[in-house]
Amino acid sequence: MSSIIIPIADPTTVEAAEEAEKNPFLVALGERVRSLRSRRGMTRKAVALAADVSERHLANLEYGVGNASILVLLQVAQALQCPLAELIGDVTTSSAEWLLIRELLEHRDEATLQRVREAIGSLLGTGGAQARQAGHSPRVALIGLRGAGKSTLGQRLAEDLGFPFVELSREIEKFAGCSISEIQALYGQNAYRRYERRAVEEAIQIYPEAVIATPGGLVSDASSFNLLLTHCTTVWLKADPEDHMKRVIAQGDLRPMADNSQAMDDLKGILAGRAAFYSKADFLLDTSARPLEATYQALHTLVTEALGAPA
Repeated sequence: MSSIIIPIADPTTVEAAEEAEKNPFLVALGERVRSLRSRRGMTRKAVALAADVSERHLANLEYGVGNASILVLLQVAQALQCPLAELIGDVTTSSAEWLLIRELLEHRDEATLQRVREAIGSLLGTGGAQARQAGHSPRVALIGLRGAGKSTLGQRLAEDLGFPFVELSREIEKFAGCSISEIQALYGQNAYRRYERRAVEEAIQIYPEAVIATPGGLVSDASSFNLLLTHCTTVWLKADPEDHMKRVIAQGDLRPMADNSQAMDDLKGILAGRAAFYSKADFLLDTSARPLEATYQALHTLVTEALGAPA
């Protein structure tokens, strides 16, 4: 009778396979938990007790095999006396200096944060307070949601000032060689943001004077928006949600209303979410407050006075 040989797995091979299967994010998360626990001088048992989780659960988390819920992570962060952002690896908690800066800025009001941002810009040579004191840039950027009047008003303003008119959406399409909808469908949002950043950088480099109409969502990308705030005189063209919707439809785009009873609520939500960023512009002009001609005259007066040009 022949014997059956059952192979015994090499424990080092099994361990290597298990390590290879670990999710890199969970592994990094576990390393941060261990590091923070060591920094606080706390045992695993003490952290588990303070976080109200089992020691086994915390051990799995530290070894990168525990996919904890957000509430458990919050409890662990509180036990370690650190922000949840530090636990999950936010860049503003990635070094001692970042953490010290973050602590200084926490709970400051918007006005103070703006002064700090401008002071940092001056320190780093990217504009900021010193650039503002030198006067407004003759590079005028119009921001706001689609349908605010950026193209209509911007093109006319450029003609009257004798400036080039730059529509960033068209520049983005030139770089990509396809439409914006195709960029997002084929390559995704991250690729679109890269093309958008390139369009902003080139507009600033090429045109010392210009009127620039920006895509409505540009303010969602902090790096591109910082460039505009630093190198351009910015004007938020604000409109009522109803006017935004009517103007987009008048342009021949029926998609906002197509089989979507929630379209207006969605639009209001987008406006509410971006308002804090739009409000960082140097000037605000309500394009719903008066007829088109009167709105344009108000914009022309606002810009020429800001630039010190004859009206």
